[in-house]
Amino acid sequence: MRLFSFSSPTTGVADGPGQSTSVSRTRVLWLSCTAHALHDGYTDMIYALLPVWQADFGLSFGALAMLRGIYAGTMATLQLPAGRLARTLGTRATLAFGTFLAALGYAVAGLSGSLLGLCVALAISGSGSSTQHPLASGAVSRAYGRNARGPLSIYNFSGDLGKSALPAAISLLITIMPWRHALWAVSTIGVLVAVVIALFLPSIPRDESSLEETSSQNSNGSRSGFSLLFTIGVLDTAVRMGLLTFLPFLLKTKGISQPMMGTALALVFIGGAAGKFVCGWLGTRVGVIGTVLATEGGTAALILAVICLPLAPAMILLPLLGVMLNGTSSVLYGTVPELTSVERTERAFALFYTGTIASGALSPIVYGFLGDRIGVHGATIATAITALTIFPLALALRPHLRTT
Repeated sequence: MRLFSFSSPTTGVADGPGQSTSVSRTRVLWLSCTAHALHDGYTDMIYALLPVWQADFGLSFGALAMLRGIYAGTMATLQLPAGRLARTLGTRATLAFGTFLAALGYAVAGLSGSLLGLCVALAISGSGSSTQHPLASGAVSRAYGRNARGPLSIYNFSGDLGKSALPAAISLLITIMPWRHALWAVSTIGVLVAVVIALFLPSIPRDESSLEETSSQNSNGSRSGFSLLFTIGVLDTAVRMGLLTFLPFLLKTKGISQPMMGTALALVFIGGAAGKFVCGWLGTRVGVIGTVLATEGGTAALILAVICLPLAPAMILLPLLGVMLNGTSSVLYGTVPELTSVERTERAFALFYTGTIASGALSPIVYGFLGDRIGVHGATIATAITALTIFPLALALRPHLRTT
């Protein structure tokens, strides 16, 4: 299909004899997408398991929050060490081992009989998942070189597929078998993916002259440029997570029923998945800055519209709101390689993902305290204002980019 064609005639990827460069790049992309879907699915699978663990172990809400925090915390803090490890062991070995470790953690969770056991298991799984974002996105970036923006949008989109599929799968499995057996089943999938990565992910050279063209603009893509991009990513994540925190309460003030609440959130998430793909493609054609300004401006406008409109028209706008909320992320991820040298690609992605994950964890708390003081509507408006603060940062980023 033409839509998925992001080939570049100059990009080098090492592979076995007789393999074309194009086939090797494609294999890097789809194996990276598979890893992203699996790891993101493992991350969000916890939400479906928390009620089961609460009932089985008699856990408090604080203990449940701790479980989620342990997984997210280990995943965020170990991304930079994962990048350093990859420089020693190689991307393929490190990503395969991390995938195996993520699967092993859930297998251990299936054997645990206490809160401490669950904490250890989720720390193991989170440690394994720390390898995926920097290494897989770095592999796609180096494989496609200066044409990586489109493939990175596909890679970004694949994470949403995993977030949809694995939580749904575990929810179904625990209705037909004990939850421990269900965890062992999904762990087996992770082990198989780890084996496939170890056997079939092409090795990607770090010293290809063609790949060095990707970073030939480093005189413009300076450290200050990456700092601006990093700040935009942190704020964009804060807007998204802050709004999702208050959206159910905002819709509740409009009289939405509980069954319809699930539909409303599904509409946002479906739009978000589409936004990651479409806006990544759009960024390659209309420019990074134009796309960021459009998505952040659209986010702010749609947030205010959802606040002001009655329930029915607000529901109609939710998929488009999801597109705007998630669309910026694909453009930002695709810009990371443009602002860093090839040999530091994984480290740059690790820093970027660490910042956005931390923002996703902390921003709901900040907006929550704000909501206690000024109410749901006021805090929701604050998320729209945060989106607008990205405008001057995006304009300041323009001179650092090869194309805008």
